[in-house]
Amino acid sequence: MNNSQNISYQAGQAKGQAQEKGNQIMEQASNAAESAKETMQEAGQQMKATAQGAANAVKNATGMNK
Repeated sequence: MNNSQNISYQAGQAKGQAQEKGNQIMEQASNAAESAKETMQEAGQQMKATAQGAANAVKNATGMNK
């Protein structure tokens, strides 16, 4: 392999490694976004349940739940 071919081969290797690293970073970002989405959905469900409980407590206290 002459010097030009060696440089070209090394450039191809570097490009492939950079692409793989980019793919790994994108996958990590996607996983983080999905995790954040799930966390927010859980928080929303908890807030909804808390609000419903508070509304029921008010109804019970005021006699509106009969």
